[in-house]
Amino acid sequence: MIKLKNVIKYYGEGESSFQALKGVNLNIQKGEFIALMGPSGSGKSTMANILGCLDVASGGEYLFENVSVFKLNSKERALLRRFYIGFIFQGFNLLPRTTALENVELPLLYRGVNKIERRKNALEALDMVGLKGWEHHTSNKLSGGQQQRVAIARAIASKPLFLLADEPTGNLDTKRSVEIMNILKWLNKDLGITILMVTHESEMAAYANREIHFLDGNIDSSKGRGN
Repeated sequence: MIKLKNVIKYYGEGESSFQALKGVNLNIQKGEFIALMGPSGSGKSTMANILGCLDVASGGEYLFENVSVFKLNSKERALLRRFYIGFIFQGFNLLPRTTALENVELPLLYRGVNKIERRKNALEALDMVGLKGWEHHTSNKLSGGQQQRVAIARAIASKPLFLLADEPTGNLDTKRSVEIMNILKWLNKDLGITILMVTHESEMAAYANREIHFLDGNIDSSKGRGN
């Protein structure tokens, strides 16, 4: 589904230039659940931003479903994000005085989905993450774990091919983290959503079926497991 060939990324110019990625090659198959790991400054966040079309590389090739992403203009990349990629962030990024249902409906509104279908898809997504009955609670009245569930529902309501989760349990306690990881595992195994999760926690990475470790701007190791 995703293929990276010799992807490089520079920040800055001249003497202050810094190479964040140093010729990354990576294939991601449809239906994989990958944990992307590495120390601070290793390049994993840069890699995630490029995969999510939030940033562009300085060189190399990125194929998403055989589409050459680096040849797209900014508007076309925005459309790719909107229609094919879902995002889950550590900080939830919910509108605080807006209901759970309205938060989940928001990306569908941007996609131009009509009100009836938008409401149906949002309710289904909230039900999937165990929040049936919480639709009309504003996000500032929900616990951290519930807010992250809303964020997951928002990400999956548009039925993305690829889900990018950036430290999705970083602001949660152990119990809530396990609940969120079980939801992600279910989305991957039962719904077939391809997931790439950035994490520094080995306990959370254990839920994935492949771990990719970054170091000094490139893949240091990649190991799969049979789960």
